[in-house]
Amino acid sequence: MAVIELTVVPIGTKETSVSKYVAGCEKVLKEYEDLEVRLNPMGTVIHGDIDRAFEAIRACQESVFKNGADRVYSVIKIDDRRDKKASLDQKIKSVEDKM
Repeated sequence: MAVIELTVVPIGTKETSVSKYVAGCEKVLKEYEDLEVRLNPMGTVIHGDIDRAFEAIRACQESVFKNGADRVYSVIKIDDRRDKKASLDQKIKSVEDKM
């Protein structure tokens, strides 16, 4: 399972706020019930099958265009680990246990 952090930045809008674009993206991501999705202040973390996640990311980008952005700049970070299974909570707990 992959852990992906996605940040979408709408460009070519008339306002500086991006919350309506992020909200639209989050609504799309909720449709992918087989993926674990967590919004954070700087992006969204997606956990699940990498091919399915890419499909969701593409749909998310399209939602930003549909909401009026003329251009979308996206940053995608991927951690695709295959030697063992771990949940998002387990990854955080591993770090916390070492603090």
